[in-house]
Amino acid sequence: MDAAYSPPDDATLRRILQTTRTIAVFGVSLNPVRPSYFVARYLSLRNYRVIPVNPAHAGEPLFGETVRASLADCPEDTDMVDIFRRSEHVPPIVTEAIEQLPNLRTVWLQVGVESDAAFALAQARRLDFIQNRCPKIEYQRLFGELRMGGFNTGVISSRL
Repeated sequence: MDAAYSPPDDATLRRILQTTRTIAVFGVSLNPVRPSYFVARYLSLRNYRVIPVNPAHAGEPLFGETVRASLADCPEDTDMVDIFRRSEHVPPIVTEAIEQLPNLRTVWLQVGVESDAAFALAQARRLDFIQNRCPKIEYQRLFGELRMGGFNTGVISSRL
């Protein structure tokens, strides 16, 4: 019997965020007020290579990259897919990621996005899987940036 999804602990999230290099952001918007835009922008400013994926905007520039029409158009070294789509649309996206990205290590579903079917696909390939969380928020929380905004991160640090 397959295991049920359980959220990763902080050590796992930290490992993922420290070892990931190239992130395909599926469903990114070119509108700067949309969450997908500012999450992708934030990640690009933290030295991740962000590959924007949105068929409606394919060919347009964003964050120093060209928006791709599909995951098949992403570089082979893409090691994480961050998905900004409704939950019911996620399993085919995860299937495409598994088929097209040979170095894929992590499937990340944004806040409000959950999929048991996507989890099963990722689990079968021994991929890290996170759902209903945001890599921007987790990065800020785990590496001390939320503290600047007055949030208690729960992470003890001696940095000022």
